[in-house]
Amino acid sequence: MSDRYLLAASILSADFLRLGQAVQEVEAAGAHWIHIDVMDGHFVPNITMGPLVVKAARRATGLPLDVHLMIADPDRYLEAFSEAGADTLTVHVEAAGHLHRTLEQIHGLGLRAGVALNPATPAAQVYEVLPLLDLVLVMTVEPGFSGQSFIPQTLRKVEQLREWRSAGLTRARIEVDGGITADTAPLAARAGAEIFVAASAIFEHEGGVRAGVQAILGSLELKPIRE
Repeated sequence: MSDRYLLAASILSADFLRLGQAVQEVEAAGAHWIHIDVMDGHFVPNITMGPLVVKAARRATGLPLDVHLMIADPDRYLEAFSEAGADTLTVHVEAAGHLHRTLEQIHGLGLRAGVALNPATPAAQVYEVLPLLDLVLVMTVEPGFSGQSFIPQTLRKVEQLREWRSAGLTRARIEVDGGITADTAPLAARAGAEIFVAASAIFEHEGGVRAGVQAILGSLELKPIRE
């Protein structure tokens, strides 16, 4: 495996009564990014957090904040999440009506720009914007809820994205989100994934948060680093 891999701890499964402590706990355990899942009850059937939670997480850590916008019409909120302290904003190709413009707006805010793909959405949906992408997030479960089972067929998209990057069509890093555990992370890594989002595998690990983080890092033979 390789030190180019990053673990993004998703606070979706954290205890929100002690969110700041939870963020600091995963940082101390060796996570590289904090992943924040924003859901609006329209694009996905759940409602989670918004800019205020991003702002609170920013106060708790200096780690990059990887903000995943599972929301309809994301353009309306890009500036608010930027001001709250996001480092990366990822929008869904299925929700962005003018994707090229949205990505340019994210870059205009000085942030990394990402696009997410639902399990049934082909990689070809992002082909025309590959040069604009810093990150492609392949959903390995249906978006909306933590704790779902990994969908192995989604790894075909990861392989396709890796081929496009090897061909020089994009510089985008490949992220996977959904059902990521110490068992599934190596499968995704072999397909070409580099950034691994984990929620319940960390915050609901029977041995505690540190054990959850270390189990995934260990499965990738990855030493904790900071980026």
